[in-house]
Amino acid sequence: MAECLSATAEATEKAGAAIREGRLVAFPTETVYGLGADATNDAAVASIFEAKGRPRFNPLIVHVASVQAAEEHVVFNADAETLARAFWPGGLTLVLPRRADTPLSLLVSAGLDTVAIRVPAHETAKALLDAAKRPIAAPSANPSGRVSPTTAAHVVEGLGDAPQLAYVLDGGACPLGLESTVIGFPEGIPTLLRPGAVAREEIERVLGKRLADANAASGEAGRASPGQLESHYAPGSALRLDADTVEADEVLLAFGPRAPDAETSMNLSPSGDLKEAAANLFAMLRALDAKAGGRRIAVMPIPDEGLGEAINDRLKRAAAPRG
Repeated sequence: MAECLSATAEATEKAGAAIREGRLVAFPTETVYGLGADATNDAAVASIFEAKGRPRFNPLIVHVASVQAAEEHVVFNADAETLARAFWPGGLTLVLPRRADTPLSLLVSAGLDTVAIRVPAHETAKALLDAAKRPIAAPSANPSGRVSPTTAAHVVEGLGDAPQLAYVLDGGACPLGLESTVIGFPEGIPTLLRPGAVAREEIERVLGKRLADANAASGEAGRASPGQLESHYAPGSALRLDADTVEADEVLLAFGPRAPDAETSMNLSPSGDLKEAAANLFAMLRALDAKAGGRRIAVMPIPDEGLGEAINDRLKRAAAPRG
């Protein structure tokens, strides 16, 4: 069983040493908890896939301490520089060409010539990067395809028995609660590969132009981003989306002030606040899944604007047929 440590300075130094030794450490970011390994160590990166049961073709996000650190591994274009200045540190991942001399493991790129990279804002994540003195590859710290973890307890529940996992750093609940937005540049065009914690409109405002949309179901552009499997972020229970009523064999994931009555329900945001809903999404999906007892989860409609785009993306993947 992995050891769960409060994210003190001493514990973070211990976790940093474990990263350097090739072991895995789960840690909080502002988005979700990540399952971290030394991104320059092939065996350590491979152990992430092993622990998660993650398909080899799904890339990993590399976390670094600064824009300068990122420049050691990837080649920036003008739009990428603009976005990095505006949103780093923070919940935005950029997919950029690998530098020929980067020491990053090829496994983080899943066979592509690009790297998904970001600078996290969470104090514990920043402290761990400083302690590890390595770039850290870190997908969400959950079994592949399951609901992402937003607390240390979620990590322990899903991966606590994974022999590859040395420590879980407990830094409290993740403030954003939704994975990073991923932007790529196929043929030089800024493209939304995965909606997430930074809304499309904010990015377009900074760039001064519209983002293209990737066809994530096929093609290298979609495959360059994590989180693009059709069935992903899935609880054990089936989901029924855009529900305005609740059937007898359902529990309810509600949104807004006009939720129908249900024997078992949780409301992402009674006031209809999308930021609050995003922060609550994965935790409430987990809690309802535990209470469902084989019943289906009915999900009320979420406005498809701002962070609602990312919330709906996760819900559609959670509701997709399981492979």
